[in-house]
Amino acid sequence: MNVTKILNRLYFSRRAKQIDRYADHAGELQLAVLKRLVGRAANTEWGKKHNYADIHTYEDFKKNVPIQTYEEVKPYVKRLRAGEQNLLWPSEIRWFAKSSGTTNDKSKFLPVSRESLKDTHYQGGQDAVALYLRQNPESRFFSGKGLILGGSHAPNLNTNHSLVGDLSAILIENISPAVNLIRVPSKQTALMEHFEPKMEAIANETIGANVTSLSGVPSWMLVLIKHVLEKTGKQSLEQVWPNLEVFFHGGVAFTPYREQYREIIRSSKMHYVETYNASEGFFGIQSDPADLSMLLMIDYGVFFEFIPLEDVGKENPRICCLTEVELNKNYAMVISTSAGLWRYMIGDTVKFTNNRPYKFVITGRTKHFINAFGEELIVDNAEKGLAKACAETGALVSDYSAAPVFMDANAKCRHQWLVEFAQMPDSLERFARILDDTLKEINSDYEAKRQNDLALQPLEIIVARKGLFHDWLDNKGKLGGQHKIPRLSNNREYIEEMLELNRPV
Repeated sequence: MNVTKILNRLYFSRRAKQIDRYADHAGELQLAVLKRLVGRAANTEWGKKHNYADIHTYEDFKKNVPIQTYEEVKPYVKRLRAGEQNLLWPSEIRWFAKSSGTTNDKSKFLPVSRESLKDTHYQGGQDAVALYLRQNPESRFFSGKGLILGGSHAPNLNTNHSLVGDLSAILIENISPAVNLIRVPSKQTALMEHFEPKMEAIANETIGANVTSLSGVPSWMLVLIKHVLEKTGKQSLEQVWPNLEVFFHGGVAFTPYREQYREIIRSSKMHYVETYNASEGFFGIQSDPADLSMLLMIDYGVFFEFIPLEDVGKENPRICCLTEVELNKNYAMVISTSAGLWRYMIGDTVKFTNNRPYKFVITGRTKHFINAFGEELIVDNAEKGLAKACAETGALVSDYSAAPVFMDANAKCRHQWLVEFAQMPDSLERFARILDDTLKEINSDYEAKRQNDLALQPLEIIVARKGLFHDWLDNKGKLGGQHKIPRLSNNREYIEEMLELNRPV
């Protein structure tokens, strides 16, 4: 008996049909979300301050509520962490997702409500399964267990029953007992604080399990998989887990890791599904394996708005709702959520590839780009350039970071790329040339600045020693969880720290 088929018929296929409404009812679904969120928060301190009782339309909402960054939200978060309630959202806030910091803070602490867990984060996980089963009706997903790789949490300011930590740890801590029956490792192991002993414990617990699915951040999952293969002496992961069929991944772009996964998971039956599950909310799922864009999930506890990338930072930026976006245009994402984030700039940039239904790709971060010379290089450009350079030189990239060199001793300006290779290219010079040429092809601003080597010289590749990026994160206390390498930086703060670690002892 295939229990997966039974569960799919009873629940998941029904939900997949509801998601089909996204194609023709996007505006209606999003306005219903906005109405519900505003109505719930009308009597909070924030709702009273911004006259939520008088908000009846999207235009009212835009007029009454300003755009927020973490700096504006931080005073409320500080009070929430100290135990005050009914500030941004009416229900009790007891969990805070720890995310990468801002200019003024090492970390951000984002409120997580019980509603946001249910109507956004957990709903996203269920929908990822629903859409996967639609594409793979012969799946035996529920015949084994899902390996979920998460971070850790700690008490929040010694406040009773309040936790702060990685979102993944908060999700594991609060997950339904029924899900724990089909998940590995144990909660105790999954929530271990220290990364290396956690990897050892997870490997020991799961090597003998019937693992059918993986969920986690590609970079950290790769570390675990390599450790499992090393412990077992196997060459590919299906030799350890023969029924493994899908990896739900998110947190960082999959492009730099795709070939490495193909090297260690050789089964033709393996599937990869990208999800966009951030600390602030669950926003997207790859619904078609042939299309790398993700479906925007528009009936959760999240109302979406978008600012054209060229307007970010302006005093009066243009702001549009979902039905007003244009295809193939970069936007900064703005969200209002059932955790009490209101018109909050999440910091990610997206580009829509379809509007029936709305599908998108993540193109970068509003702060992770290089525009030192007017080249407007974004992460999406970098990923495409590296993918082509790898394909043509046989290279595999483990990790990378890039930053501008504003002027060297010879008055030359260029981009400097620090790259850790899992497999070296057949020629480092050819790898650099293909990367440079590809960036010219896909970014006209970069091409213009590279014209005749006048504003920008050819890019420079520095080979990172094995484990450099791991060590850099370790030095900052950021191993595991959702911590990420800054791919592109408009200054040299990060890359100088990395280069210092890259020097021979």
